[in-house]
Amino acid sequence: MLPTPSTSHVCFDRVYEPAEDSYLVLDTLSSSSETAFLRNRFHDQSSAPPLVHEVGVGSGVVLAFVAVNAGSIFGRHDVLTLGTDINSFACKAAAQTVQTAIEEKDGGRAIFLDVVNADLASAIRANTIDVFIFNPPYVPAELPDLSRHDQHNAIPPGKTATSFEQDSYLLELSYAGGEDGMVVTNRMLEQIPELLSKGRGVAYVLLCAQNKPEVVKQRIREWGAGWQAETVGTSGKKAGWEKLVIVRIWKIAE
Repeated sequence: MLPTPSTSHVCFDRVYEPAEDSYLVLDTLSSSSETAFLRNRFHDQSSAPPLVHEVGVGSGVVLAFVAVNAGSIFGRHDVLTLGTDINSFACKAAAQTVQTAIEEKDGGRAIFLDVVNADLASAIRANTIDVFIFNPPYVPAELPDLSRHDQHNAIPPGKTATSFEQDSYLLELSYAGGEDGMVVTNRMLEQIPELLSKGRGVAYVLLCAQNKPEVVKQRIREWGAGWQAETVGTSGKKAGWEKLVIVRIWKIAE
């Protein structure tokens, strides 16, 4: 089992704490089937280093895990890692998680670019991401009021800490997914075809049973010729339904 990076420095009052969904992403990316898939796709050392981008990076545990275990996952260490998160506190926490993990466990071989405070992948140039990772807010719950975002996304002037109201709002961003838990995920799915690099881009998206993953996968396959969507990780079954699944999205060259 590959080591999980430390997040002991993170304040989980306002940043999502790694949980079952986070660890399912780690287990899936390091599984024998997915390492074989990714090594086959990116093993050529003469090709450009793969750029891994995680949206909603949270504590940074997933991005750090990919960075320090790149040799096992991709068969190469020169992997570029980039994160984005709408929560500015998560951005700072995740950057520290990734940087510390690389320094302590990787010896500086992986390359950490940055964690950018942004809404989904709005700050990312088209056709640049080779491996995209998204553990979205998937709970069917009312979306947070984004009109409050700017005032809640930083420590208030004259204060030394965030308020309980701020912390509650910031945590809502990490789990509340709107109707069917799919409002935020649907926004992100719309961007994926233009976000992934041509010829080798692949995305990993987590869904829960209430997100209707089979319906989502079929919709992805209808994006056009060559688009594929398959379940490559699951947390187990409950009453015949997968509780959590990881869907791999990629396009077969025409």
